[in-house]
Amino acid sequence: MEAAKFDYHLPRQAIAQVPASQRDKSRLLLVNRSTGQVADHFFHELPHLLPSPAVCFRNTVSVLKARLIGQRPGGGSVECLLLRPGTESPDNQWWCLLRPGKRLPPGSTFLRQGAFSAEVLEKQEDGTCLVHFTLDGFSSVPDMAAASGEMPLPPYIERDPDDPRKALDEERYQTVYADPSRPNAVAAPTAGLHFTPSVIERMLATGHAFRDLRLHVGLGTFKPIQTESVEEHQMHEEFYEIPPDSLASLQPPEKRLRLAVGTTSLRAMEDFFRSSRKSTVPTDQTFSRNADLFIYPPDFFTTDALLTNFHLPRSTLLCLVSAFLTPGSTDGIPWLKQIYQAALNRNYRFYSYGDAMLIL
Repeated sequence: MEAAKFDYHLPRQAIAQVPASQRDKSRLLLVNRSTGQVADHFFHELPHLLPSPAVCFRNTVSVLKARLIGQRPGGGSVECLLLRPGTESPDNQWWCLLRPGKRLPPGSTFLRQGAFSAEVLEKQEDGTCLVHFTLDGFSSVPDMAAASGEMPLPPYIERDPDDPRKALDEERYQTVYADPSRPNAVAAPTAGLHFTPSVIERMLATGHAFRDLRLHVGLGTFKPIQTESVEEHQMHEEFYEIPPDSLASLQPPEKRLRLAVGTTSLRAMEDFFRSSRKSTVPTDQTFSRNADLFIYPPDFFTTDALLTNFHLPRSTLLCLVSAFLTPGSTDGIPWLKQIYQAALNRNYRFYSYGDAMLIL
């Protein structure tokens, strides 16, 4: 399948640079797959839009302040983006993206006074580097990043070094239910950014339930497809964990509607479904594995409904949503383009800080 099928034109002004004034005042486009109808709503209406009762699976991972600024010994700044711990020594070796990468070959060093000194150990063809950190007064790299780092906003959200909106980002580029003990994401599970305690309370009062899981969101989630065909794209791996109470709601005889809050939750759920078909999974312990599942049309799903934001052209997330619209068919590709154009015509805001879409 040609990757160009997943291209679409997005005016720059449609890319949200800041979130809505309040989380649940973002807009919500309701898509009914059985009737083909779309309707405009606001996110705070979600409790009454879902068929009751529904079980909502949400990704509770928190975003690591993974963007570090350092200096080279000879002068010049270095931007280091933490991606994931190295397998040999996860406390002080991390795979990172470095800028300017060409000036930082293996053996190069950089530092930040009072925080860390770092040495580049290895560099891969895709530009990722294995970096060893020597910490100054911190017990771990995540602890150091929490004190010295910045939120790893995607590049389409533009911020100057002294931008006062960075304080807002620290609050709003994190879900209200993020587990601070699990700072394992370098990008936010953005569909969850719209939830407020009030919305959650009203959902529970309406008969809906929440189940938690954790998928360690990486930058590969947003990596565009650069190959000519979709099938040639190499999907990244992301580690996920599903605790016992959530596992029980993913298996028979669960009869309630299963809603994936975001593509990260859906990816973990579908990977679990497919893995559990091969062997029996005990429900009294946490299930965990690395998911490299790439979902694109004409895939099938076990998940019933999806809450998601509006995604980048030629992205794996666009492939996933297209497949979810019409499981087992490629008809979702042109339909999603029609839906996105309708959203643009109605002034919906796109990407991480943008509005949401509920597919039932």
